[in-house]
Amino acid sequence: IINHSGKKCMHTSISEILKEKSLKPSRRSLPCLAQSQTHPINLNHFLSVPLSPDPKPEVEELTQSISTSCSLLPPQTGRSKVSGKKQSDSSGLFFRDGKKRIDYILVYKKSSPQVEKRCTFEKNLRAEGLMLEKEPSLTNNDIMFVKVHATWDTLCKYAEQMNIRMPFRKKCYFTDWKSRTLGRCQQIKSWLPRNPMKLDKEALPDLEETDCYTAPFSRARMHHFIVNNRETFFSNSTRSRIVHHVLQRTKYEDGKSKMGINRLLGNSTYEAAFPPHEGGYKSRHPIKTHGAQNHRHLLYERWARWGIWYKYQPLDLIRRYFGEKIGLYFAWLGWYTGMLIPAALVGVFVFLYGFFTMDSSQVSKEICEANTTVMCPMCEETCKPWTLSDSCIFAKVTRLFDNGGTVFFAIFMAIWATVFLEFWKRRRAELTYDWDLIDWEEEEEELRPQFEAKYSRVERVNPISGKPEPFQPFSDKLSRLMVSVSGIFFMISLVLTAVFAVVVFRLIAMEKFASFNWDFVQKNWQFATSGTGVCINFMIIMSLNVVYEKVAYLLTNLEHPRTESEWENSFALKMFLFQFVNLNSSTFYIAFFLGRFAGRPGSYNKLFNRWRLEECHPSGCLIDLCLQMGVIMIFKQIWNNFMELGYPLLQNWWSRRKMKKGGGGGGGQNVENKAKLPQWDKDWNLQPMNAHGLVDEYLEMVLQFGFTTIFVAAFPLAPLLALLNNIIEIRLDAYKFVTQWRRPMPARATDIGIWHGILEGIGVLAVITNAFVIAITSDYIPRFVYAFKYGPCVDKGCLQGYMNSSLSFFDMSELTNDSQSRYCRYRDYRAPPWSSVPYEFTLQFWHVLAARLAFIIVFEHLVFGIKSFIAYLIPDMPKDLCDRMRREKYLMQEMMYEAELEHLQKERKKNGRRYHHEWP
Repeated sequence: IINHSGKKCMHTSISEILKEKSLKPSRRSLPCLAQSQTHPINLNHFLSVPLSPDPKPEVEELTQSISTSCSLLPPQTGRSKVSGKKQSDSSGLFFRDGKKRIDYILVYKKSSPQVEKRCTFEKNLRAEGLMLEKEPSLTNNDIMFVKVHATWDTLCKYAEQMNIRMPFRKKCYFTDWKSRTLGRCQQIKSWLPRNPMKLDKEALPDLEETDCYTAPFSRARMHHFIVNNRETFFSNSTRSRIVHHVLQRTKYEDGKSKMGINRLLGNSTYEAAFPPHEGGYKSRHPIKTHGAQNHRHLLYERWARWGIWYKYQPLDLIRRYFGEKIGLYFAWLGWYTGMLIPAALVGVFVFLYGFFTMDSSQVSKEICEANTTVMCPMCEETCKPWTLSDSCIFAKVTRLFDNGGTVFFAIFMAIWATVFLEFWKRRRAELTYDWDLIDWEEEEEELRPQFEAKYSRVERVNPISGKPEPFQPFSDKLSRLMVSVSGIFFMISLVLTAVFAVVVFRLIAMEKFASFNWDFVQKNWQFATSGTGVCINFMIIMSLNVVYEKVAYLLTNLEHPRTESEWENSFALKMFLFQFVNLNSSTFYIAFFLGRFAGRPGSYNKLFNRWRLEECHPSGCLIDLCLQMGVIMIFKQIWNNFMELGYPLLQNWWSRRKMKKGGGGGGGQNVENKAKLPQWDKDWNLQPMNAHGLVDEYLEMVLQFGFTTIFVAAFPLAPLLALLNNIIEIRLDAYKFVTQWRRPMPARATDIGIWHGILEGIGVLAVITNAFVIAITSDYIPRFVYAFKYGPCVDKGCLQGYMNSSLSFFDMSELTNDSQSRYCRYRDYRAPPWSSVPYEFTLQFWHVLAARLAFIIVFEHLVFGIKSFIAYLIPDMPKDLCDRMRREKYLMQEMMYEAELEHLQKERKKNGRRYHHEWP
């Protein structure tokens, strides 16, 4: 019976562990303390299959299948008479004989003209050792399923080629003072109340198991590995990986480039190819009393249901079912979500501080009481002067986000980003050790089939393996890279063009709203301009994202990356650059350019000599930046959640509706009860995982990380919104993977790839942007300079009279040619019209500018110093983990010696030979 938990050990019960012949301990080895394990009864009964003592019938059947010609319809004879449990299992997870497990499903249409390619491909698959069986769809007469089963010899052959690590020996544990201390702490911890976020051990008994050492599989050393049952030695995910490897490298025509299931999917020879789910995800009986039917059911009950949103994730079970790559994604997402909790709390405190001091703020009071302060018109023809008190609400809202806690929160978030990334390195190291991926990091990655087909004529010797392999010449690589970079710059220029169009729209909208006939809109023209501009910008962003995805895919394929990880890293980098510029270009404009080049009354700078450039509100430009971030962040999260779950739900609902009406247009049977469908039919009606894998999932979270850190000084509620979204995102992704998507091909990975480097780059950019936001966008520095240099109480640092000091005078008679002098105010530090040098910058302007530059330098050096110090203090790998790894390496050498010695002794007794030496 297979053990489907996080480690890899194949003992089925405690009795078998006790009956196992123990090895004679070496002189240098230490005592081993084995752990016991338990399994859910129903789950084991569901997954267990009888092992044929003689594998010859399977080989004979394989030989017969190779000689079988390709036919459109499956054979109607030869069905095994299985009854009871086995018959129900064979309807979804096994061949007709109820013994051979389905490892992969191929789907094609009978009406497809690519019959010759498909027949050649399937013939070559049989020659590789795979067994095929065809089955018609019950919902569509035009659909045919090809069930694929890998024989034991085929699994062993490719497991050795792929260096798949398999269970070798039970792990040995040694006790020291640390272990004894931790044991006492565990006893004390058991007296404390139980953490409600932890998963119940009784709910997941399948996660309790005996740890096993693993080693790369070798047929020559089969006796080293724990093979209790050939049917369950290779897990379902490992079997699917091996079959996928064969499908990727099998030819369908003569020629080196005519190979792989991906090309056959592209030319419609096959409609789909996927590993099957392990059964349904729901049961009529409660899981507490009857146990889990299969791992998919267990994942749904203990992970994908919305009712357990507060529970930790069963990462070992996720990794077992979906593979290490998807397991690492959910581990990273859970870690990121947990780290957002302190950031969200501090952000809420900063926001509440601004809320409770909103009415008592000196700047807000002066703006709300300035009934006699006349501000200059927002446009030169139809607009009229307005009083400063009309923007009282705008000033109070600005206080919520631009207050004394802004600087502290920006420093905190910069440190938080460093702590998050450093502790994630430690968490990732622990997962890599627990999931036995440390040695896999050093293994040479396989070449992509597309790369092999493209450059098969040019070969060179691999410096690591010493074997010849396809090679991409430097000139070819450079030319393709230049074309790709040119495409990237073209798309970025397209983004900047769209931002320029939004800027022009804001200028036109500002002029229209400022001269609007409705007094409410005229008084709140700032909100109206910013709100409409953000909405238009968001629609442009979402429409351009579709174009960017297709362009990034084409450019990445044009480069012909060597390995699959290189392809994903290249595609991910392009997608990040496109979407980061697309999302944040307008935000950068508002933060650093809005109101900086507007000019002054009488000498305004105009775009195309027609539209006057935008000005900031007298209380600052930070509220525009806050509104931009809030609207885009909230709307984008809602849209992403709908596209991730709502759209697949609608598609699956439509598929079920067509199926009930008559097979989706294919003339199939009218299947009312979905439970009667075999598993391959159910999986075919689900949506496939997107072609880019986890790139879209990571991209969404990394862009959110950028919103949370880069401009967090302007929007302290960003971590809270990210936290709430991620709590939903985890269960939404879990529900999507378990119930709405076909089972993805389990893939291995040791880290999150290029995304870690991107996150580190965002952390550095966040320090720089927050320094500029505080110094330039917010009014923190001008208020600070006024309080301690120009204010009435320099010693105490009060802000009394700040608004009057930050507004300059303009003589409106210069525009109207009216002899009657009437002055209006505008936001700037310029000399009044009656001075000797009218409208020139005052000394206060230069003091503020110098203070801003000094603050940027001090802030960046201080934060970067703290970040570097924290990174130095936190090692990438815990010391106890390093000790365990060295200990495991030592014990592995001992066990290899003992296993080889035991095998030699058995051979000596079997053959009756005597050797004068112990080591062969």
